[in-house]
Amino acid sequence: MDGTPTASSDESVDHEADLAVYYDRQAPTGNTRALTPHRAECRDWFIRLLKDEHRHSLFELGCGTGVEGLEFVRAGLHYTGVDLSEESIHLARAKGLDASVASGRNLPFADAAFPAVWTMSTLLHVPNTRIHDVVGELVRVAAPGAPIAVGLWSGDDEEVLNPEDEDEPRRFFSRRSDDAVRRIFGAHGDVEHFETWPEGTGAESGPGAGKWTQHYQFLVLRTPAASPN
Repeated sequence: MDGTPTASSDESVDHEADLAVYYDRQAPTGNTRALTPHRAECRDWFIRLLKDEHRHSLFELGCGTGVEGLEFVRAGLHYTGVDLSEESIHLARAKGLDASVASGRNLPFADAAFPAVWTMSTLLHVPNTRIHDVVGELVRVAAPGAPIAVGLWSGDDEEVLNPEDEDEPRRFFSRRSDDAVRRIFGAHGDVEHFETWPEGTGAESGPGAGKWTQHYQFLVLRTPAASPN
């Protein structure tokens, strides 16, 4: 692991609080990692999928300052986002987005509230002890048969703190293999799309300060259809 410290996935360790502190600090600087061309292509592809299926709104978990939220709104979709960081939400709202502070563990929305879900580079911050709870919440707030798009940075099934973070608290990462990702999400529906691409360089590089071997994982989970009456 190149000296990267391991991180506890014990439920008593509040990784969410640490993440909120980290991203509160980062939000005003605008120091967010640029979207890669592949990421932008996947977003545009997902927008086309929603329009083809006549889905006119979506929910984003981990909306940050609203970079992708604006793109969804520009595409004519009704948008709702949540994030752990109050500072990020403040900036997202300043852009006119419907955004609020909330945890993926307990989303403040009714069952089947959204016809689609989008969450990029967010669920990798959720430990294995919590991941099924959070994915279950996404499925709960998604309509039956809804597509849930997920993006993650891969790994060797290890839970570590990010070596590129210079200030404490450092970000927690659960770096999952392709097999682990397929297994986790497949327990909640049908993984109907799964693709990966290698880590780039410069603005296209992933987290880890070059110490991690990884690629990006993009999938679409289709929630179970409604049960017939």
